Amino acid sequence: MAIELRQQLKLTQQLVMTPQLQQAIKLLQLSRLELLDTIRQELEENPVLEEAQEIDEGQSESESPPEEDFAAGEKEVTIGEDSIDTIDWSNYIDEYNTPGKVTYESEGKDSPQYEAFIAPKQTLSGHLLWQLMMATPSSEEERIASLIIGNLNLNGYLDISVEELAQQNDLSTEAVEDVLFLLQSFDPVGICARDLSESLSLQAGHLGFDEKSLVQGIINGYLHHLENRNIKAICKALNTDTESVMAAVEVIRNLDPRPGRQFTDETPQYITPDIYVHKIEEDYVIVLNDDGMPRLRINNYYQKALEQSGKVTENTKIFMQEKLRAASWLIKSIQQRQKTIYRVMESIIKYQRDFFDRGIEYLKPMVLRDVAEDIEMHESTISRVTTNKYAYTPQGIFELKYFFNSSIGRTDGDCAMASASVQQRIRHIIESEDPKKPYSDDKISKLLKEANIDIARRTVAKYREMMRILPSSKRKPY
Repeated sequence: MAIELRQQLKLTQQLVMTPQLQQAIKLLQLSRLELLDTIRQELEENPVLEEAQEIDEGQSESESPPEEDFAAGEKEVTIGEDSIDTIDWSNYIDEYNTPGKVTYESEGKDSPQYEAFIAPKQTLSGHLLWQLMMATPSSEEERIASLIIGNLNLNGYLDISVEELAQQNDLSTEAVEDVLFLLQSFDPVGICARDLSESLSLQAGHLGFDEKSLVQGIINGYLHHLENRNIKAICKALNTDTESVMAAVEVIRNLDPRPGRQFTDETPQYITPDIYVHKIEEDYVIVLNDDGMPRLRINNYYQKALEQSGKVTENTKIFMQEKLRAASWLIKSIQQRQKTIYRVMESIIKYQRDFFDRGIEYLKPMVLRDVAEDIEMHESTISRVTTNKYAYTPQGIFELKYFFNSSIGRTDGDCAMASASVQQRIRHIIESEDPKKPYSDDKISKLLKEANIDIARRTVAKYREMMRILPSSKRKPY
């Protein structure tokens, strides 16, 4: 058999990740805050883009915003690579040059935010150094104290041993111990301790309990029994009665195990929903959150420049074409993103109507494929849309990922339940139990089977840990 070279013509299809497609995918998976940052960056870098502020005189008030078009059931916007070089830029600019709805800026928009009038929180290191300066330390003591304070964690504990701190900085162990003893007398009480036992002991001593007291005895030797609620073992070890031990335990319970937390400089991160779902009569209305979202358009100056293309150089024309192409793709991608989010939320409401009407216990099992088939998109697209997106609903604020749950079977063959609904059932069972006789995981499993929910004991334990609920042995009162 002879071997020869031969030419052959073959037609194949291949998905090419163009820069424009990559940008559309990137915008689709961004959260609302990340999208705002991206738009602001593009406004700074692309001179063709500008933010629309007022309505043009010739624009009709009946023109609807993109959100209203989404609800009308339009087909998904598609972007083809072959159309990039064939766009009539003059007509395209005219189409996207309308600023949209009338927006009125309030007089106080540029006024300072309320946070500007609030004094910054005092840090733990600053609070300790201020107290140290009041004690008029020597330069050596000030240096050692700064090293100790710099090695405190968020809870106020020393993360390094005294010996290691002394060895690393050519200091004597006795000098470090003396400065540490001084810092442990500062406010908040229990600060600069090396472990939980030492911190609680410092706080108990501040309340007047000496080393021979029952409180100090439990703290210094039997915290592990206290953690396991083994009061009998403490009574036996300390040779005392239950009533005295319970009084000491009550004192220990009121101590602060994290004395440094009150000086944390962490600011709370509030969730801003991307979607609002309101119930009006018997229907649910979806409203995309456009608060603070710039409405983009093409700058009029570049429209006029294109019309007078004969007066600009070739390099300038190429630069303008690139910026116009980037601006138009950004506008297209943002509109496609908003429309896709709307359609996904619309499909979720259709599948999870019982949840929106009646609560978490009626959440149905659902996977990404269900929504993907409903709106005729790929599962990866649905996954990107539901990442870091939050919806305000009559039942609360939920991430879109929350509505996709695995299924739990029923013993009587009825429709399966969502795992989140089962977790809510477990929470209700634990909340209604007798505190003196809390239910074990095995008992909860049996109670769920009586309600036709087939779930194993180890699954109950997993869900309980996910909800940060203690086991029955630690839920029982002392």
